Amino acid sequence: MAISFKGAHFPHDIILMGVRWYVAYPLSTRHVEELMLERGVHVDHSTINRWVVKYSPLLEEAFHAGNGRCGSAARFLRHEGG
Repeated sequence: MAISFKGAHFPHDIILMGVRWYVAYPLSTRHVEELMLERGVHVDHSTINRWVVKYSPLLEEAFHAGNGRCGSAARFLRHEGG
């Protein structure tokens, strides 16, 4: 499943970076705004919040829609090592 960034005012890598920071680390949208500003990206914290609301469910769905190789490999390694 491809995530569509059609109509977005920022490049998709900027959007994904902001959403990832918010979801992966205990940061507020204002903290993410400051981190982005340090890297030269001027974006408001409310925009980051809209990105999280819009894209995080799609990213989670795409992440879990994998073919299961990661889980089975982890189980395989666990059984072989123990």
